[in-house]
Amino acid sequence: MARSLKVGVQLPEVEYVVRWPQQREMARRAEEIGLDSIWVGDHLLYRDDDEPARGPWEAWTTLAALAAVTERVELGPLVAATSFSNPALIAKKAATIDEISGGRLILGLGAGWNEVEYRAYGYPFDHRVSRFEEAFTIIRSLLRDGRCDFHGTYFQLEDCELHPRSPRPGGPPLMIGSEGPRMLSIALPHVQAWNAWFTWFGNSPDGYRPLRQKIDEACRAAGRDPADVERSVALLVAFPGAEGRQQEDEPEVEPISGEPSVLAPILRAFADEGVAHVQLALDPINADTIAALAPTLALIED
Repeated sequence: MARSLKVGVQLPEVEYVVRWPQQREMARRAEEIGLDSIWVGDHLLYRDDDEPARGPWEAWTTLAALAAVTERVELGPLVAATSFSNPALIAKKAATIDEISGGRLILGLGAGWNEVEYRAYGYPFDHRVSRFEEAFTIIRSLLRDGRCDFHGTYFQLEDCELHPRSPRPGGPPLMIGSEGPRMLSIALPHVQAWNAWFTWFGNSPDGYRPLRQKIDEACRAAGRDPADVERSVALLVAFPGAEGRQQEDEPEVEPISGEPSVLAPILRAFADEGVAHVQLALDPINADTIAALAPTLALIED
């Protein structure tokens, strides 16, 4: 049976320290119940005034491990900060994970935002969009063409080549995670998909509608038919025992109940708005709450 949209899940980031056996169990449970994708955040460190420092495992290493222990689900960073690695190396990592997974990587990209981790790890926080523009050009050129000669303000590549290549001609599909006008103008001419985080639209179909219209207009301004750019959204979903999953500096939104009779109609409503793929941020996030999504998946089958 086909579904009205693809459904994925974001694995824990900093909710608690999740060990590899737990991550592996969650990934396998996601495949068992028929989820379409698994996602990981790309962050290094969080610090809040009233909480101890927290940090996730490194995203690319985690994706490689997940690729090796799954067979069907798509995988991706939600989204990878181009600031944290040389862009040619990001292309190399993406091609490698696409190979390990048998062509299941979705390459989500963004400019980054969390100044704390930039300062702590020694990455420059200035001119992030300008740096992204150069990095994005290098990444897509290497994945698409296999080579790139680039001389910019921030990056210099002399006859760089990508060998071996991704198993898919042109590399994995590219997804941009941003609503900023300049970021959209840079990425929309080239990406296959666009992604929105739940705080951007209030975690609801009604809140998403004006944002969808904004992206439609940005697509047209970039010379793209809006129908050619797949839409995806991350949604916050709460189960019994939820403790809150939002960062302190995020706008407060009401989570969607994980009860199938509530969640399934909301997913269908997003599909009616043109959303093709959702990533569920579950609260709490563990193998049991992932398994609890099975009845919802059955309800959205056509």
